[in-house]
Amino acid sequence: MIVPFNDLNRIHSPLRSELDGAWKSVVDTGGFIQGPHVSRFEEEFARYCQSEGAVGVSSGTDALLMALMALGIGPGDEVITTPFTFFATAGVIHRLGASPVFADIDPTTFNLNPEDVAPRITGKTRAIIAVHLFGQMANLSKLKQLIEGTEIHLIEDAAQSVGAEDGQGNRAGSVGTVGCFSFFPAKNLGAFGDGGGMTTQDPKLLEQLRILRVHGAKKKYFHETVGGNFRLDAIQAAILRVKLPHLEKWTESRIENARALRERLTPLETAFPICLPKEGEGRHVYNQFVVRTPLRDRLREVCEQKGIQTAVYYPKALHQQVCFGFPSESSEVLPEAEKACKEVVALPIFPGLTEQELDRIGEVITEFYEQG
Repeated sequence: MIVPFNDLNRIHSPLRSELDGAWKSVVDTGGFIQGPHVSRFEEEFARYCQSEGAVGVSSGTDALLMALMALGIGPGDEVITTPFTFFATAGVIHRLGASPVFADIDPTTFNLNPEDVAPRITGKTRAIIAVHLFGQMANLSKLKQLIEGTEIHLIEDAAQSVGAEDGQGNRAGSVGTVGCFSFFPAKNLGAFGDGGGMTTQDPKLLEQLRILRVHGAKKKYFHETVGGNFRLDAIQAAILRVKLPHLEKWTESRIENARALRERLTPLETAFPICLPKEGEGRHVYNQFVVRTPLRDRLREVCEQKGIQTAVYYPKALHQQVCFGFPSESSEVLPEAEKACKEVVALPIFPGLTEQELDRIGEVITEFYEQG
């Protein structure tokens, strides 16, 4: 039996006629840029995220870039973020001439540790980018306490966590100054190519983001600022409009699959070196089901041999990337992030996994530990 790491066909096949109708409607009207599908998706996505408004953009990376641009962050500024995430989070900071300042992670949630953020706040700090990693929201309440009374902005990188909630029921993207989402095909809500979204409760910021995504022009050919071509394609918006109403069903499937995997693997935790994902308050939407073990590489080899596909997010921390000056004598040491890079492995969790496949994952991993 081959258990794939992800299989998008299992969610797309039942929607095939709707999806075909969506992209054909764009082709038939010729409205490929902006248009009603984009504006309607923005309205629907804002409601889903419990936000005042939403802006569809070209990718999750561009969403992060636009957030920093809209907040005026540039050379001489510092932005605190996590070293344990996808490169884009820190890359956009560097691209604007600002300095990414890395704080260590909580070893149980893998999210930014507020206690390690606090001593890194300086007079140059303009923002904190908190990543809601693997589907679980970062501790925004503590991060907001750290910046209370300052002009420091809190940006939510919710690329992996659409629909996640904190302990008070607040949705990802509804708490900080701005929320940034990715609609990369493998995300919980994925397009048929690149795409992204932004949410905010601030009407003025919302309008600013809309201007930035079309080269800084509120009126065509009249540019109030320098923006970029950050538009969400109409075809992607049409596809996302078909998929959004099914997102809750898919999310519940991910949560149920996580429960099933935990049920099969929990007995191992008391006797062997393996740690399963820990849920805090709120709703974890499981973009990934990540376990950690010092035997990670051996476990992956056995899983591959037995037909279980896995992935590693992430094999190298951002503060250790060559493009940020590593290695050097002044290179930061962030032990929790560095250790996680050596121990994490993601197991299949996608909607549509069968009981037989879940059983197989449990059997292979159990055999690995019990047989040594």
